[in-house]
Amino acid sequence: MKMQQPEHLKKTLHRHFLVLQSIRNFFLSQGFLDVMTPPAVTCPGMEPHIHTFQLARSCNGTLSPFYLHTSPEFCMKELLALQFEKIFTLTHTFRDEPSSATHRFQFTMLEWYRAHTRYEQIMDDCQGLITAVTQALSLPNLKIQRLSVQAIFQQLIGVDILQHLEIAGLQQVIQSKYPHLIHNSEDWKKFGWEDYFFLLFLNEIEPRLKNMGAVLLYEFPAPLAALSTIKPQDPRVAERFEIYLNGVEICNAYNELTNAKEQRRRFEASMEQKQRLYGHTSPMPERFLANLERGMPPAAGIALGVERLIMALTQETEVFWD
Repeated sequence: MKMQQPEHLKKTLHRHFLVLQSIRNFFLSQGFLDVMTPPAVTCPGMEPHIHTFQLARSCNGTLSPFYLHTSPEFCMKELLALQFEKIFTLTHTFRDEPSSATHRFQFTMLEWYRAHTRYEQIMDDCQGLITAVTQALSLPNLKIQRLSVQAIFQQLIGVDILQHLEIAGLQQVIQSKYPHLIHNSEDWKKFGWEDYFFLLFLNEIEPRLKNMGAVLLYEFPAPLAALSTIKPQDPRVAERFEIYLNGVEICNAYNELTNAKEQRRRFEASMEQKQRLYGHTSPMPERFLANLERGMPPAAGIALGVERLIMALTQETEVFWD
């Protein structure tokens, strides 16, 4: 990574600190509590494709595994279980992945949660936050357009993704309409549904979002539910959303799943997938599951990459403090 010149680094950091200040001011003005969570944890996260940094702590001569968190999510939800209601945190987050224009091993994450509300309120928060940050940076505000994932697939590539929730059906769509995405005729048939979805999304949908300004995509297909609820009126979709600004994904939000039994089932599936793909997995987050069993209230929450937000708004690439 090329080192920035001092004058450019000063500009980068000043802008970063200005954005952090505007974020804090926005949430404090909305009655949120600014909280802190520990970065060293026993379970760093359960996403199959996110890799972690492992630490070791000596305790009476015994080495115990600890990890740098990939998200403060589990700790934030523990606060919800303790009856905190409107909370946010700004924290360094760590992921073991190659550096690129939008990825670093260390970056700044903003997370906020609202108890006793749904994720539509988080959508409104996002518009207010973007307005606050664009004002701080003296940039034009962006009005967020809301589209379902079903609608964006139909609009951009003419595929009703909710009609293809079985692996065989999605395979057939790719074979017939997008054979150029298949690089190995044998290996590609070993993928899971999620892999086929992202094969289409990352190659055929995401590149076209660059020209659409600010787009909020909601109601992801149910196989991508992760830690979100399934929509009662339509079990084909999960109540989660992502926002793209000028083609850059900046956040991921959930209407939070609070059912401990169902969450354990999903974690077990994630562990199996990670073991199959990468030969290792993360430990089961028993403390988090215990908090769900104790009773986490209905809630909605979101994780947002601060550097990505700055990059998307300013159209500049040197926004990280490496």
